[in-house]
Amino acid sequence: MFGLFKRRSSLCESGLLAGAIDNHSHILYGLDDGVKTWEESSAILTWMEELGLSEVWFTPHVMEDVPNTTEELKARYAELLSRYNGGLKTHLAAEYMLDNLFAKRLEQGDLLHHGGSLVLVETSTVAPPIGLWDILESMMCKGFRPLIAHPERYRYMSMSDYDRLSQMGCKLQLNLPSIVGFYGSSALERSKALLKKGMYSIVGSDCHRFKVLDRQYSAKELDKESIRLLRPLMTVVAEEI
Repeated sequence: MFGLFKRRSSLCESGLLAGAIDNHSHILYGLDDGVKTWEESSAILTWMEELGLSEVWFTPHVMEDVPNTTEELKARYAELLSRYNGGLKTHLAAEYMLDNLFAKRLEQGDLLHHGGSLVLVETSTVAPPIGLWDILESMMCKGFRPLIAHPERYRYMSMSDYDRLSQMGCKLQLNLPSIVGFYGSSALERSKALLKKGMYSIVGSDCHRFKVLDRQYSAKELDKESIRLLRPLMTVVAEEI
């Protein structure tokens, strides 16, 4: 009997994916370190639809090392739409590294929105960019709301930093692989702590490869409490946060 209460589920088994929205993915092919071909993009989208997801956001990297332009991203997205005939609702945004290229794009107002005024941004996992808080304030002064990608992975952040982000009006996006331990114990512990405090607004897979995504979603690491806390986040529409 005791074992029944300790049983863990995978994301695939949990029921969480029914109607879910994936707000962070690298499956728009040929643009960054994610999916390289249309065929793999198509396979992932079909798999997501079969799992019950309803929407997916394409968020290719934009950074100094991967200087995708807005025009290039829109052109590749239009190309995918011309080939995709599945049932998932799709959206285009980007994941912006807070670096010098971002500063230029911000100054030009050349940023893809992630619903409403949200813009998905990231930093290095080991150290913040110089002037992090000033950059975030500048975004907000220009009418953009920072959506912080996978904050649980930022080893330099403390809980007081997460509280400061929230108090500023930033929104936090959970990487689902974090909650099943894919990025190690530190990200797992942080993700559970932030989830319990109700600090996340939306979730995403951060999918880069089909085989890896399948392994992440099949890992039996979710306890009942995590499933309960995740459930209301899975179908949140970005425009509503």
